[in-house]
Amino acid sequence: MTSNAGNENCLGWAARDPSGFLLPYKFNRRDVGPDDISITITHCGICYADVAWTRNVQGHSKYPLVPGHEIVGTVQAIGSNVKRFNIGDHIGVGTYVNSCRECEYCDDGLEVQCSKGAVLTFDGIDTDGTVTKGGYSSYIVVHERYCYKIPENYPLASAAPLLCAGITVWTPMVDHKMNRPGKSLGVIGLGGLGHMAVKFGKSFGLDVTVFSTSLSKKEEALNVLKADKFVISSDNEEMKAMEKSLDFIINTASGDIPFDQYLSLLKSGGVFSLVGFPSEVKFHPASLNIGMKTIAGSITGGTKQTQEMLDYCAKHEIYPNIEIVPIQYANEALERLIKKDVKYRFVIDIANSLK
Repeated sequence: MTSNAGNENCLGWAARDPSGFLLPYKFNRRDVGPDDISITITHCGICYADVAWTRNVQGHSKYPLVPGHEIVGTVQAIGSNVKRFNIGDHIGVGTYVNSCRECEYCDDGLEVQCSKGAVLTFDGIDTDGTVTKGGYSSYIVVHERYCYKIPENYPLASAAPLLCAGITVWTPMVDHKMNRPGKSLGVIGLGGLGHMAVKFGKSFGLDVTVFSTSLSKKEEALNVLKADKFVISSDNEEMKAMEKSLDFIINTASGDIPFDQYLSLLKSGGVFSLVGFPSEVKFHPASLNIGMKTIAGSITGGTKQTQEMLDYCAKHEIYPNIEIVPIQYANEALERLIKKDVKYRFVIDIANSLK
């Protein structure tokens, strides 16, 4: 079936300028095409990308800008070719909503690495030339390929952060075979991404060490998230005691860190995976060459891996730690996110607050 949903006004919250301040904003979504799904949004996670884009950190934000790329909800209408979803199904949308669907990466279900560039869920240019608008809104229309089934037993609010924070740490861990018990994992930073890396690590049977600049995170890391060790990264003695002990380090922080020191913590053949965006990556070649270590980069994941992660979280009862807020609190939530004052992901209750 098709729907006239695209002719209805969509209500969202948008930034009008680089102040990033969000206010209500009405706009039109496209009509539902044969391969599209119209999704009534129930929840949307708040990601640091929402801060960066609304405040024009990269210098290419297009206003008015509706942020949000951790989107969950229910299927409202489907196009005539849609086979995977039915009206009322629980559904998710992540960081991208289109790709060329022809390149080797798209063929492998790695659409996020599309040769022509994946179309971002907000502030991207879609194939019809329109600027995409994200999940701080009442509904969204997306090609079925870029939608995910949320298992029925999994709470929608909890599913939202998996679609960016969760898949961003899942992808490099699985790609580098860190989903096998008995290995040792280091996690730098304990925010939205870092706390999910700890949860996945413990579920995979890894020995998990959290590195943080803040002693205040120790109790939470060890007692709530069940990490095995906690290290203050500025304490040289604690760091030295960890030398050559880790198979894999995932850096979820975007502050600058001493790469040489962290590389010294890896075993021979160890991998340092970068998912955050520090201002520079600087290290001595010997830190890599001696011990045949690797520095690897990663962003989010392809559609295949994202669905696998959602199914895994439902099966193993892995849930992000979230704070649910109304849309009217979005500006305060973004300010708190900048101050790292959240444990560990804000999720907007769109269904009950966006009116």
